[in-house]
Amino acid sequence: MIAADGIHAPGRLITVNGHALWVEEEGDGPPVLLLAGLGPSGSHAIFHPHFRDIATGFRTIYVDLFGRGRSAKPADFRDISFAGDVADIAALLEVMDYDGYHLYGFSYGGLLAQALALFCPERVASMTIANSLHSPEMWQLNHENLNREIAAQFPEIWEQILALRADGLVSTDPRMQALFGLTTPAMRYYNPDHASRLFIEPGARNTDLYPIFCGSDVDFTVGNRILEIPDFRPLLGSVEAPMQIIAGRFDRALHPALQRQFQRAAPRAAFLMFERSGSFAHVEEPERLKKILGEFWRSAASRRG
Repeated sequence: MIAADGIHAPGRLITVNGHALWVEEEGDGPPVLLLAGLGPSGSHAIFHPHFRDIATGFRTIYVDLFGRGRSAKPADFRDISFAGDVADIAALLEVMDYDGYHLYGFSYGGLLAQALALFCPERVASMTIANSLHSPEMWQLNHENLNREIAAQFPEIWEQILALRADGLVSTDPRMQALFGLTTPAMRYYNPDHASRLFIEPGARNTDLYPIFCGSDVDFTVGNRILEIPDFRPLLGSVEAPMQIIAGRFDRALHPALQRQFQRAAPRAAFLMFERSGSFAHVEEPERLKKILGEFWRSAASRRG
């Protein structure tokens, strides 16, 4: 094990399917596997240091997907796919061999959690889907809503975005991303000042992978490997593990109206709205999240046992 640096937990590389994945663990108790987002390109770092307190009484497992964070990188990022990510995490569950994982899937990680709950249910004790998606269609609609919000709230920035677009720039061009980034605190947080609480480090997001996986103009039209992701709505009703959906009232991207579609697809799932959060309940309402997750995980473990 590599010693923690004050933010990260002790970690190591575990090889599955020929891919060396970076895994960190801390705490004792039933296993909680955190699956990260920031699109398909983010590392586990977004969960630090908040889940150290949120998951008290549980063994917390952080993982970086292949090609992201501290995990090994492929020779060609086009080799990374959603199906490959699911296969890697399913294999990791087997290799680590804990009994009954509580999955916490944030954003892209929520898509992985849904696949795991459906295709290796014997390993899943519960599933929490936080500010996530159920389909490529939802991914597209999220961007459309986000752009409407930016145009309404930041018209001076939106005009600059449209001017660059008229010049032929795609949305993942660094100049476009810089403009979109100016709106992020207001679009993603209940309190824009809370953006500084999100832990970001060099390599926390693979900006080379993002346009390859999502399409170079993803902020307007999703494409590439996103389109290979299944629509999970017809399948969610068959998930046997206890399930809950977490949404943020002030999340302008993964917004509440679309989050409620999960409830229609999986009527047995609990639906929880965080009234003072945007995309990151673990940053803006950690104490409430700790209470809700602790109760949910303990209840699910007792049902399983």
